[in-house]
Amino acid sequence: MGFDQLLTKVFGSSNQRFLKSVQPLVEKINELEPAIKKLSDEQLRGRTAEFKEQLQLAVADASDPEDRKRREREALEEILPEAFAIVREASVRTTGMRHFDVQLIGGVVLHQGKIARCEPVKARRSLLPFRRTSIL
Repeated sequence: MGFDQLLTKVFGSSNQRFLKSVQPLVEKINELEPAIKKLSDEQLRGRTAEFKEQLQLAVADASDPEDRKRREREALEEILPEAFAIVREASVRTTGMRHFDVQLIGGVVLHQGKIARCEPVKARRSLLPFRRTSIL
């Protein structure tokens, strides 16, 4: 066993470490699911306006572009679990399909600006990052 293999066995691969770091976020999204299911269609739609307002308030008094970007990123991280849970529920209501945890992870990867490769084609239905884009 080589040194690289030993390190990978002890610390895990970079993918394994990333998945471990994202797992609490996926669990939070899953925890929100029962509460989100109880919302009416109008309440689900209304949350988008609330998210937009929350983002606008977060960056309202930003002193420079770098400060604005930092504040926007923090605000997005704060609303991300609920936004993803809402998109998941909207998908269930409109298409009858529920996003799997792996698709949530793919959405997080795209939200972070990283590249995500989805296989098979059915896995590509993850529209979660578009929620973030539509809020901005």
